[in-house]
Amino acid sequence: MAANTNFEKYKSDGSLAGNVLEWVDARFPATAMWKGHLSEYYAPKNFNFWYFFGSLALLVLVIQIVTGIFLVMHYKPDASLNAAGIPVAFASVEYIMRDVPWGWLVRYMHSTGASAFFIVVYLHMFRGLLYGSYRQPRELIWVFGVLIFLMLMAEAFFGYLLPWGQMSFWGAQVIVNLFGAIPLIGEPLSIWVRGDFVIGDATLNRFFSFHVIAIPLVLIGLVAAHILALHEVGSNNPDGVEIKKHKDEKGIPLDGIPFHPYYTVKDIVGVVVFLMVFSLVLFFAPEGGGYFLEYNNFFPADPLKTPPHIAPVWYFTPYYSVLRAMVWNFFGLDAKFWGVVGMGASVVVFAFLPWLDRSPVKSIRYRGPIFKSFLTIFVICFFILGYLGTQPPSFWGEKISQVCTVLYFAFFLLMPWYSKIDKYKPEPERVTWK
Repeated sequence: MAANTNFEKYKSDGSLAGNVLEWVDARFPATAMWKGHLSEYYAPKNFNFWYFFGSLALLVLVIQIVTGIFLVMHYKPDASLNAAGIPVAFASVEYIMRDVPWGWLVRYMHSTGASAFFIVVYLHMFRGLLYGSYRQPRELIWVFGVLIFLMLMAEAFFGYLLPWGQMSFWGAQVIVNLFGAIPLIGEPLSIWVRGDFVIGDATLNRFFSFHVIAIPLVLIGLVAAHILALHEVGSNNPDGVEIKKHKDEKGIPLDGIPFHPYYTVKDIVGVVVFLMVFSLVLFFAPEGGGYFLEYNNFFPADPLKTPPHIAPVWYFTPYYSVLRAMVWNFFGLDAKFWGVVGMGASVVVFAFLPWLDRSPVKSIRYRGPIFKSFLTIFVICFFILGYLGTQPPSFWGEKISQVCTVLYFAFFLLMPWYSKIDKYKPEPERVTWK
């Protein structure tokens, strides 16, 4: 096929480029990697809109790393006050915004990119739920994906403190204090995370190190493992059919096409649309209506003045609502502890999906009404929990969040039962597309 000519023509023509490539190939598997992961990696023919978000997540990761590098050039992780009585960290962010050439653009790209990252990742995960991308033989891909999600949450949390604004300071105060609810190790763990008895300069430097060095290294390693695992077993598709079952005499899947150039070109369409939307938000609404950058974070951190309502950034609010929904004391442990357990479990439970789902089919196209109903309720509850997490505590908010929390966990914990009894249509032998 034309798509597979790749580098071979250069190696055989005796040109300088061909000689250099041959020299590199003798020492590094450049051509083999190109073939294995692009030109001769066969993906299903029937990818649809939902398959844009994997490549978009990689694009946003690159945006975050590049903009982060430029921000670090001017940012100072110092909680002490300058001559004007403003924390140095907060003043350095203001300096980036006002005095560094194009600094405002880089900062807004980074802050908007953080929200864009979670939007893209949530849609990517939802596609996995729709088409059963966590099912055999892709369990390890899914587990790597959940670990990426956990690292992404840690990265966002550590980065949230760095502007040293009011909401950054008090948000970190609330979250770090939650570790104190863990029996026996809670208080020492809280002190270790803070690096002090209170949120201060040691905490800022510690969070800066995690945000800039430690977590990104782990995140990049997990992304590489995620992609390698994906290319080892092959991509899922909207039908849930394994394309490797039907191959021609050359061993090429009959229902597959080379990822390059077909899907690389298709992904460019998704990238262009994404960058258009991203630019509109970036230039016209970088605060995202107060959801991407909160009002209180435009004021320097003041340990003596608590904001009237402390809430995390929007992408944490569903789990924050789960935490607030836990108001009962069990086994001699207070509600705060069970809130932390519920919040952690609401994220970690995703990792167990490959073993909870007992349906004979993968894709929602062939599943019955029970699974579709549970998935719909789960998504609705996720949005309701997300909204309630942005609001001040209230009686009815608490009751609704408790109901939604029960339904949220019911989607996972009842899955071995309802996925087994649900009606289904048999999957086709070959992929289908229009």
